[in-house]
Amino acid sequence: LGLVGLDLVRCLHLCLLGQCLFQCLGLFLVGLLRLTPVRLVIVALMCALLVFVVVHLVFKGVVLDYFLVVVRVSVVPLGGASQQQPQLQQQRSFASSSSSSSSSSSSSSSSSSSSSSSSSSSSSSSSSSNFPESTVYGGPIANPVDGGGGAAPRVTVRTVAAKYKKHEKLVMMTAYDYPSARLCDATPDIDMVLVGDSVAMVVHGHDTTLPITLDEMIVHSRAVVRGAKRPLIIGDLPFGSFETSPSDAVRAAVRMLKEGNVDAVKIEGSSDARLAAVSAISDAGIAVMGHVGLTPQSISAIGGFRPTGRTAEEAISVLDGAKRLQDAGCFAVVLECVPASVARAVTERLSIPTIGIGAGVHTSGQVLVFHDLLGIAQHPHHATVTPRFCKQYAQAGIVIAEGLAQYASEVKQAEFPSDKYSPYKMGDGAMDEFQKLLAERGE
Repeated sequence: LGLVGLDLVRCLHLCLLGQCLFQCLGLFLVGLLRLTPVRLVIVALMCALLVFVVVHLVFKGVVLDYFLVVVRVSVVPLGGASQQQPQLQQQRSFASSSSSSSSSSSSSSSSSSSSSSSSSSSSSSSSSSNFPESTVYGGPIANPVDGGGGAAPRVTVRTVAAKYKKHEKLVMMTAYDYPSARLCDATPDIDMVLVGDSVAMVVHGHDTTLPITLDEMIVHSRAVVRGAKRPLIIGDLPFGSFETSPSDAVRAAVRMLKEGNVDAVKIEGSSDARLAAVSAISDAGIAVMGHVGLTPQSISAIGGFRPTGRTAEEAISVLDGAKRLQDAGCFAVVLECVPASVARAVTERLSIPTIGIGAGVHTSGQVLVFHDLLGIAQHPHHATVTPRFCKQYAQAGIVIAEGLAQYASEVKQAEFPSDKYSPYKMGDGAMDEFQKLLAERGE
């Protein structure tokens, strides 16, 4: 209503200015016909008034102001947007720079909406957005590419689906903390990062994944999200956080998104209770990744970490479970510790990507644990839980152990820190003054 009132005031203002222009023009013509000294003065005054009006119109931006008011009233709905989160502003700026056909209209609408003083609901914002659909909500913003000058497009569920349709292999990596997430973020070919409940074994030192809690998963998720801005971030729902009821499952998934800031969640298993949880979470508008084959959260029922799908009945069970997860709303399914032939059969019969881990090369993509792949941990406990299917692409643990041993040796021999690593010096005369103060104190 305030904007409409302002519109009426501006219209009246323009009318008065237009009337003034016509009066000035008429008096000017009369003055030219009857050039008496008095009328010359009147003509001069009218000319000055005319100049003032023109300057006011052109330089004060009355016409432009009026145009912007009309545009603002037509573009921004009542109760329209004002304060956007910095993350959304960065997404919109990236989207506007990437759109070619509507860049000028996007910039004008975004500038006018940012100057308005009201706040819009998410539904009205999405319905009036001029940006690509995938950027209305994109999750974490991409970090600038190392060595490059811009922000790399972030990976979304739509990106994963597009690569799957093009038969491009998908790359997923686990990460449990900020440093590992930063390394994943700096590797352009990594599409997804999984904050897996395997953190219970790899980082916390447990023998199974069962002890990790939802609160602990949220803490790890926050750290990963701060480090990885480009990949799609998926958080495991830990054991005990979703099995009791679909409502509990939705509540846990919502916490992972709101507090952990992940983009999607992953659920193990394909039992009726877990399918109900997947369906409820998907209906709540949250992307879900499924998981069949070896499901570590079911270790109590299956009697240990053992592969599955090695008999015809088990293979059919893996296939049916993957199909049910797809029908329940999963956007992808992890196949763990199943024969390559079974994984291939499942992949060929699904219309969503499969991510293999110990499942052969015929899946849509692969995932490995960060610490396993890099050979970081070098202790007996880790050796007992490192899977046979894991290939070590580096021996980071050996390098780390050598570095720690060298550090300890140099400290014991008083070689560290040398002058090179003792950069802080006292100013001229400060040491003498310091000694004098010590002497005065009798020390």
